[in-house]
This record gives sequence, C-alpha cells and structure tokens, in this order.
Amino acid sequence: MEDAGQKLRRVRERLRLTYRDVEDASKIIAQRHDNDEFNVVVSRLFVIENTGTLPTIYRLYSLCAIYRLDVYEVLEWYGVDVGQMPADAAAVALEHSHLINFSANGIGEIQIPISLDPGIDLRKTTYLSRMIQRWGKLPLSLLNSLDLKNHRYAYIGSEDWSMYPLIQPGALVLLDETRRKISNTGWSNEFDRPIYFLEHRQGYAYGWCTLRDDQLVMQPHPGSRCEAVVFSYGAIDVIGQVMGVAMLLNQGSRRRARA
Repeated sequence: MEDAGQKLRRVRERLRLTYRDVEDASKIIAQRHDNDEFNVVVSRLFVIENTGTLPTIYRLYSLCAIYRLDVYEVLEWYGVDVGQMPADAAAVALEHSHLINFSANGIGEIQIPISLDPGIDLRKTTYLSRMIQRWGKLPLSLLNSLDLKNHRYAYIGSEDWSMYPLIQPGALVLLDETRRKISNTGWSNEFDRPIYFLEHRQGYAYGWCTLRDDQLVMQPHPGSRCEAVVFSYGAIDVIGQVMGVAMLLNQGSRRRARA
C-alpha cells in the first residue's frame, strides 16, 4: 500500500516533472508570497517522497499547487480528515458558550436519509429511524442550495445553564443574524419570547434580553438559578436570535450529581 510520499511521487512522475522542475516551480510560489518556506528544494522533495517525512504546511501547499491536487485530499493521505473536524470538536466539551466558525467550503460529506418510507406522515410523532429505508453520504457542497446564508451556529457550553431547562447545556443552536434588534414586548409565553446570542468582552452569552436606555439586561430562565447580567449596550454585540436548537435532554442530572 502506497504511503503519502509515494502517492506524491506518482503524481509528479505522471506529470513528467523532475525534482528540479518542482524546485523551480516552488520558487515562483515562494516569490509570490514573499516567503522562502514555500520552497521545495530537491533534497527535501526526495526525503518527502521516499522516507515518509512530513512536509511543512508551506511545502504541502506548494506541492498541491504545482501538482493541481486538492489539499484536503492530500491531507487525508497523511491521515488528517478535515471533514471530521466538527465531530472532533463536538467531542471536546468547552464550559463557555461560543460561536462555531467551521466552514464547509465544499468539503466533507454528511450522512443523511436519502430514501424515506413513502407512507410516512410527518404530522404525527414518528420513530424516524424505522422509517428510513436507506442512508447515504452527500457532499456538503450540495447543501448550498439551502437558504442558510442568514444563519450561523453556536454551541452552548457544557456549564452554561443560563436558559435551563428551556435550552440544555451542550445544545447546538441556530442563529438568525438578521434578527438583531432587541424586542422588549410582543410575546405571550416563554416559548415565544426571543432569545438572543451576544458577544461581550469576556466571550459569549445568551438569554432573554430587555433594553433600557443604554443598558441591556440579559435575563436567564428562572429555573436556571442564574442571575441576570447587565451590559452597557455599546459594549456588547447582538449576533442574532436563537431560531432552532438541537440538544440532549436531562443534562440537569449532571448538575444535581455535583450538588
């Protein structure tokens, strides 16, 4: 089985490029970026191809540019699957709420149900796993057809109880960046009241908000046992309104166990 260096050598040979050709081409890239780290000298290329030595990120970039290779695919040759980064991040719990800045950029795949039982009635509560006839993987680039341009995602920290039990710690929330104006009225119950996601000097926060002159009061859910926080309106940035949530239930058992 070929290792990554051998695959790079095979690509170079298929393009009929000599070691010297690659070095000369890398010098052009290095000059364009005004950075000698992009240079791939003959001796270094020989080592990369024949000894399993890892190229630096700069040399890997140059080789991919010269060979017309997808850098994400070459990273997989070295055992780095960039498409797994969101899943790996989700496996690492962070205590404080934060934005998720991963971008698909047309890479990676997502597993979705691509064939459902035609008899499914979406008006009724359904055990969906039994109704899925076939699963498949689709490139994330195909999701570009969805109207998600006005939305971002955020992760609620594993120790952020601000809106518990309405929203549990560890939840993934969908944010609408077009809804940034604080509404002080217009709802009849806690489910209708807007929840806003904020950025402040120490990080991120979310909750119900009331604007009073130049002060913004962030109000937690009464069941959270958290205290309200007052911000100077000019010192915070309203990123958007929480429009959707995916979460595990009964996270309060962790809190009770530690108490």
